[in-house]
Amino acid sequence: MVSADRRSQVRSNAKYLRNVRPIDPEEICEYVEGAPHPAVVRQLLREEALDLGLLERADGTFVPVPDEPMAPAFHGVTAFPDEYARRLEDLLVERFGVDWASGESGDRLRRTLRRIKEDYFKQNPVEYDELAATGYALYHLPDYYAAVQYVLAELAEGEHLPKDLRVLDVGAGVGGPALGLHDFTPEDSLVEYHAVEPSDAADVLEHLLEEAQTNFHPTIHRTTAEAFEPEGEYDLVLFANVLSELEDPTSVVGRYLEHLAPDGSLVAIAPADRNTSIGLREVERAFDEAYTVYSPTLRLWPDESPADRGWTFDVKPDLEPPRFQSALDDGSGEFVNVTVQYSHFILRRDGGRRREFTPNPKRVAKMAEMADHVTDRIDLVAVKLSHSLNDEGENLVFKVGDGSEREGHFAVLTRETMLNRPLVDVDYGDVLAFENVLVLWNDDEGAYNLVVDEETVVDHVRV
Repeated sequence: MVSADRRSQVRSNAKYLRNVRPIDPEEICEYVEGAPHPAVVRQLLREEALDLGLLERADGTFVPVPDEPMAPAFHGVTAFPDEYARRLEDLLVERFGVDWASGESGDRLRRTLRRIKEDYFKQNPVEYDELAATGYALYHLPDYYAAVQYVLAELAEGEHLPKDLRVLDVGAGVGGPALGLHDFTPEDSLVEYHAVEPSDAADVLEHLLEEAQTNFHPTIHRTTAEAFEPEGEYDLVLFANVLSELEDPTSVVGRYLEHLAPDGSLVAIAPADRNTSIGLREVERAFDEAYTVYSPTLRLWPDESPADRGWTFDVKPDLEPPRFQSALDDGSGEFVNVTVQYSHFILRRDGGRRREFTPNPKRVAKMAEMADHVTDRIDLVAVKLSHSLNDEGENLVFKVGDGSEREGHFAVLTRETMLNRPLVDVDYGDVLAFENVLVLWNDDEGAYNLVVDEETVVDHVRV
């Protein structure tokens, strides 16, 4: 047990030295009563690092965390890291034995995964006991690990992630987003990570975070999102794959938004299937008056909010099949999940948007008024909100929106030219300008088709 006086002396020395030179535990121990071993001082500095804003360097010294945004070198995710795969496999061996993927244990895990999938698609509640949590980790750790990094990259691009980062992960589950956040943050960042998770999934999360790097400080709160009482403000509040499991997600998100720092971000991520994706958009739209949607469904027109079905999601390159999924799979591919596709939104309170652009009403049409333009050729500006929805058909089809739409709008590419090629090339969430696009009403789908043909020009609005 370290005395309060000794801790106070270490803190005082650290505060004095932090702006003078790197803090060396071997130096500080000489100025602390009783001359404690440097290892004791080092541990005390680690325990006080968050409060003092200190990073531990590879040489064992401590320095102040830079007062600047993160600038991670992120180039996408190709695979779930082997070190995490080994930790999960260690847990599987501990719980089910060396041959966990075969025999009765393998059968139990496969049955459990089938049940979880069935309950999920029927929108039945899923109870995450030890077996269910383990099965869930087997199937979803890799894609959740990847998805959160792509979303964080949007914030880092806009310099909205400070190197001194306080995070609240609500409904943290088995830890895919936590591991993704851990690996996304550069080494010169200090992360205070709080996870809220009431189920047995917290045991998996705790196991996977046991070897977190020194400057990533995790705390797991084993309680529900509804019962947890946040303290202070957070730079990043994360709801990853949990909104559909909450009885009143809008109310819960609203309560946590009250603890968002003035320049912080609330991120919500959901699977790309119809029900959860549409449910996520409903939550997003509930906060249009008080907060700004940073991405991806930008409100290009001031004081407008979309009212269409809202099913939109991003798709990223597949991952390499992780060995634990291949071991469990029975040859059908049923238990190999390498697809990275997700719906998400980012809310901020500072009014900032990932793509800053406001259309000129004298030059382009607003989707809220599209009924006035059916069979006309018009100009408009919209955000690309899907990859092609019809890759096997004659025409490529892309969902688009400008934030004012009351019904779905789909850009249908009937004749590709060099002048309309940007519709295909730009990324999800980018802004496009359409010139001379033909507006048609699709009665079967209850949506507008924006026909892009050889007479249409499409430009990437680089904002």
